[in-house]
Amino acid sequence: AATEDYSLETDDNKIGVEKALETVDAAGGGTTNDDDDTESQFSDLYTAHHKQRYAPLSTFFVICQVIILPLMMWQCGVAPLEMNPMIGPYPDALNYWGAKNAVLIIDDGELYRLVTPIFLHAGLIHLAGNVLVQIDSGNRWEKEWGSLIWIIVYLGSAIGSSVLSVIAMPDQISVGSSGAIMGLFGAKFAEIIVLLCEKGRTVRELAAQESRKEQRVHVIFGIVIVMAMSFIPYVDWAAHLGGLVVGFFIGLVCFSFTMRNKFGTVFWLGVGIAGGIILYSTFIAIMFTTETDDQMRDICGYYQQHFE
Repeated sequence: AATEDYSLETDDNKIGVEKALETVDAAGGGTTNDDDDTESQFSDLYTAHHKQRYAPLSTFFVICQVIILPLMMWQCGVAPLEMNPMIGPYPDALNYWGAKNAVLIIDDGELYRLVTPIFLHAGLIHLAGNVLVQIDSGNRWEKEWGSLIWIIVYLGSAIGSSVLSVIAMPDQISVGSSGAIMGLFGAKFAEIIVLLCEKGRTVRELAAQESRKEQRVHVIFGIVIVMAMSFIPYVDWAAHLGGLVVGFFIGLVCFSFTMRNKFGTVFWLGVGIAGGIILYSTFIAIMFTTETDDQMRDICGYYQQHFE
């Protein structure tokens, strides 16, 4: 099972960790029937650090997102490409379904709009980009971290991304799960930093260590890709940045507990808690003092002024 203890000290076969990992790397060119059992055993090293076999929450969010966009387009129609080049619904449909709208959040108290944008996307192109990243990275990291840490990072980052978006872009509606996805990347980056000096002692720890080494480039590349999507209509850079930073501090808190070094645990836990409290309290305080535009109550009329 994925939760077994892979400690070499209790393994009857006494397989050396480094030797096992080197054998896995060398086995990339194919196997014979005689090698099948060996390769199967060694291939488990790359998933030995996973806490669970499946990613139910990441999959659930993807399914919801894939279902909701066609429903919006069926209910409200598809906007002209000059209005929405992402091949999606009209702006008022996005607003109706729960897009981030500063005036409704701040003045009308519709705080649920800090979370609901993660279920919505501007169009088919926007949806495809986010879903592909979430199926790849989101599913993998839920298996590695466990569903509890994953959902804390995902929802915490989603709220943080929406709050910064309200502050930086109060005169625009925005949607998308990319702020929450950026939070996952921020948390993974925090995990890499926190465990940078930790030396693995078991197969599971060595597998996790090797995985983090490989994922450094993956994390940076993913951040660049998602940030590049910041200029899509109804999607904003502030949400991406907010999700990334909040996810990083949440990650510091969560992964500080995985360290064997007690000083390191206390240090990174303190940095994560202090940074997270300062960040969130500052964001929220500024958000409720942000000036809003009453025209944003009538999204249909507001956007007609720009496209007629």
